[in-house]
Amino acid sequence: MADQIAELMQSMGRRARAAAADLASAPAPQKAAALEAAADALLADIPALLAANEADLAYGRDKGLSPAMMDRLKLDDGRIRAIAEGLRAVAAQADPVGQVMAEWDMPSGLHIRRVRTPLGVIGVIYESRPNVTADAGALCLKAGNAVILRGGSESFHSSTAIHAAMVKGLRAAGLPEDAIQLVPSRDRAAVSEMLRMVDHIDVIVPRGGKGLVGLVQAEARVPVFAHLEGICHVYLDKAADPANARRVVLNAKTRRTGICGAAECLLIHRDLVDGLGAQVIADLVAAGVEVRAGEGLHHLPGVKPASADDFGREFLDMIIAAAVVDDVDGAIAHIRRYGSQHTESILTEDDAAADRFFQRLDSAILMRNASTQFADGGEFGMGAEIGIATGKLHARGPVGAEQLTSFKYLVNGNGTIRA
Repeated sequence: MADQIAELMQSMGRRARAAAADLASAPAPQKAAALEAAADALLADIPALLAANEADLAYGRDKGLSPAMMDRLKLDDGRIRAIAEGLRAVAAQADPVGQVMAEWDMPSGLHIRRVRTPLGVIGVIYESRPNVTADAGALCLKAGNAVILRGGSESFHSSTAIHAAMVKGLRAAGLPEDAIQLVPSRDRAAVSEMLRMVDHIDVIVPRGGKGLVGLVQAEARVPVFAHLEGICHVYLDKAADPANARRVVLNAKTRRTGICGAAECLLIHRDLVDGLGAQVIADLVAAGVEVRAGEGLHHLPGVKPASADDFGREFLDMIIAAAVVDDVDGAIAHIRRYGSQHTESILTEDDAAADRFFQRLDSAILMRNASTQFADGGEFGMGAEIGIATGKLHARGPVGAEQLTSFKYLVNGNGTIRA
């Protein structure tokens, strides 16, 4: 079986490399047409997609997935239509390939341009969210890249059905069907093969939990765009607007608990503990959130004492850690110690406190008076995202089509020689 998986992956890699050569010069309207046709195919196949998803949900129930993970896995009519709209949004964006990033003239007579160019072949390894099949396929195609997708075992049937719609779009637009490939196996050996395919894959993007990302980073020989845990913090500053703060904290935790932008830790200024802080915690408890509280908060109704490992933990559930800090510097110190450099939000009307929070933290996304649930490429105007990159090289924050390009220099002379 291992030999068969290796042979399969090498074949997919060769075909992806050939497709990438064609995509690099594909006209922007042709790529947009493929995405529009894929969106049409998704909407035409809603009954089949829902049936495929039901098979995955049954598989998830048998595996004992948590409610939050089941929510990640679930498709319904509205979510499928949202996936289709995401494809259309990516199609409508400006094509990044060939964009001139900078240009200048040199005294030697050379005219130099730095222009965006595709990365080549991208491998995307993800877990239970089937919409990633469409998002990653669309963004890679928009940026002129071929992609090999390896979805989670839980979303196998849903991802297969979505991939079929993407292939229909490619076929309708006359683009190579190998431009978007899905590994047709749940065998984990396929992941190990992808991580070693330096001849065929230019970059790996892992999208999932700490275990998956850790495995990829430890074993990959192919360069990796890191997408680590979403240990997102919300800091309730002493100058927070009470109505806004209560609304934002509740949304940041409860809108969807299973996404990487969900708040996992609430930091409360010491002066607010028995006032606005108590109200915010009461709101969370009333909404069904288990609040695991640190010292200084144990007296509040409905909370449970936090253990040491509740801070720096991605719950992805109706659970949040809460701690008291002395001021904005205390919040910054806590986030530096426990955060994953994903997304942090400060709730304050104090410009100086907000500026300090923005200047002294280095997370990929920093917000003021806004829910961390906005940590999403679609909400950033990118149409979709392939993940939130928390590393510092090449791509950071929501990874959209533009971040899936590199660049090259185009240099023009007129018989120009170097002295």
